[in-house]
Amino acid sequence: MSLYLGIDFGTSGARAAVIDQDMQLCVQVSRRFASVEPRQQAPHWQDVMFRLIQQIPEDIRAKIQAIAIDGTSSTVLLCDGAGVPLDAPLLYNDARAGAALTDLQAFFTQANVQDTPEQDVVLSATSSLVKLLWWKQQSVYAQARYLLHQADWLGFLLHGQLGISDYHNCLKLGYDVAQLEYPSWMAELEVMPLLPQVRSPGTVVGKIVSAIANQLGLPTDCQICTGTTDSIAAFLASGVTAIGEAVTSLGSTLVLKLLSATPITNRTYGIYSHRLGDLWLVGGASNTGGAVLQQFFTPQELLELSPQIAVQQESPLQYYPLTQPGDRFPVNDASLLPCVEPRPKNPVDFLHGLLESMARIEARGYQLLQKLGAAPLVRVYTAGGGAANPAWTAIRNRQLQVPVLVSRHTEAAYGTARLAKSSTE
Repeated sequence: MSLYLGIDFGTSGARAAVIDQDMQLCVQVSRRFASVEPRQQAPHWQDVMFRLIQQIPEDIRAKIQAIAIDGTSSTVLLCDGAGVPLDAPLLYNDARAGAALTDLQAFFTQANVQDTPEQDVVLSATSSLVKLLWWKQQSVYAQARYLLHQADWLGFLLHGQLGISDYHNCLKLGYDVAQLEYPSWMAELEVMPLLPQVRSPGTVVGKIVSAIANQLGLPTDCQICTGTTDSIAAFLASGVTAIGEAVTSLGSTLVLKLLSATPITNRTYGIYSHRLGDLWLVGGASNTGGAVLQQFFTPQELLELSPQIAVQQESPLQYYPLTQPGDRFPVNDASLLPCVEPRPKNPVDFLHGLLESMARIEARGYQLLQKLGAAPLVRVYTAGGGAANPAWTAIRNRQLQVPVLVSRHTEAAYGTARLAKSSTE
């Protein structure tokens, strides 16, 4: 029996999932990250990945035919010619490169670069490209030979080939995912020699290094594939393949991803599109979500109060629930104040108003994506902690006016295992 391994490197730890030919989950294991010094993060990731694989039962490891890895988007490493990190990795949320962002904005203006989707995506203090431009101003840059994303570097540890990435990770590096090439303006930034070769996610790079296979108890003919980002892996876990289907992640925030025939990029609302084969995954994110609920209710209170909500009756309460001022999607207003008033005495009514208002924001988000040219919404799958709340699901079903289903699989590692399996098809 052939098995397939997906490894997910998230923000607080790593997970691994093994699936079989029928997409059935065989085993899932996890490890949390320890608190280490920034310069020790990359070695710690290597240790976590190897230990994670070794947690998988030996008889299952012996049947793994392909491996893919996902990492957090825009977590990058600057490496020397042997793939050794020259500096501490810059994590997905590291915004120290703000000065380089100002320089990049000036470059676009001075070079008269026409507004493009790639330009919209990279103009952020946390984008991979801006981080590379910041490193270019540091003394360590003189020794640099490769800019690698977290998933790229972890894959290199298994297949031994440097400078290879995928077009999901490279979106925020400036890669043109429509033309499948780096745009011409990037040559003027004088960073091209460090940029990775870009392949489709789930493309076989090569066999695992024999010594590593022996160390980890994996077959020596196990294929290592290009990976993806953690958010795309979570989408792949849902199994969505049809235009108009979407995944809403109900976590601390509200994240929408809609599968469309056409890409949408809109800097105003923070919307951009990932390529999925010949289709496009259009996404937007609101600051509303579960973090607001946690301000007012304990997990036990949510369990007790939610079943008491009259879900078929629309709440008259019109809230915009936020933990702090400001939202970008579907309302772009950095000073937008949280609105959770008036607050009824009955906590069931208050919770109903919060859930109803979040569902309205979700519906408004999908309407905005469609107004900007994305495919009409036909079905929504749900991931994240909010997926376990039947009352919220019923309210969302009424507001969205399409079927709302709970994803059978929501773990990013499962989605990445599916990506590994696709490399053999």
